[in-house]
Amino acid sequence: MNTTNHGEPDARLVDALAGADSSIRLRAALSAGTLGDPRLSEILVARCAVEPDFFVRDMLTWALCRLPAEITVPRLLAELGSDTTQARSQALHTLSKIGDRSAWPAVSTLLHDEHDDIALSAWRAAAVLVPPGEEGELAADMVTALGRGDHHVQLSLSRALAALGPAAAPVLDAAMASSDPRVRAHAEATDRLRRDPDSGFTLSFEMAKRVAVTGLDA
Repeated sequence: MNTTNHGEPDARLVDALAGADSSIRLRAALSAGTLGDPRLSEILVARCAVEPDFFVRDMLTWALCRLPAEITVPRLLAELGSDTTQARSQALHTLSKIGDRSAWPAVSTLLHDEHDDIALSAWRAAAVLVPPGEEGELAADMVTALGRGDHHVQLSLSRALAALGPAAAPVLDAAMASSDPRVRAHAEATDRLRRDPDSGFTLSFEMAKRVAVTGLDA
């Protein structure tokens, strides 16, 4: 699919990105990334906010990563103020893939968003975008969310903290002494994951649930 010569992207491609068939949308997103046409940036960002298919969203992110950051990053930062949860979450995800640290100040304000999907996307993005030397401060901020949410949310936080490496160790040590058994178990599971990425977080999470219910450590 080729772009037009009149300052607008190919109408067929734009229509395909909003097509009823997810396979057509997937191919259109692939074509958009292959073309690398900056004129598609606004359309791709807008589509991320409403696209229901995970694989298509992932391809949209890839297509946006193929465009110049000076074009995409401002549009994605604007999405962080959207009223649509998916728009904000997907913008965070895409910013983490682009890796432009100019997004850090905006990302860091969403670490404790009330919506789990946004918070976990912010954790992932923050672990990538945190300025060198500020990893310990970020870890101290994120560790206050230990015990939040379901298995998916807790694993996402643990992975983000583990990605910070040794900078996360002191705050996890402190959290492992928490009076809250759920926080303590989550901190222990996170520290194991940090030390050994192949460790079984699921078993640790089941332990956390049992501790939370019984109040016992074993």
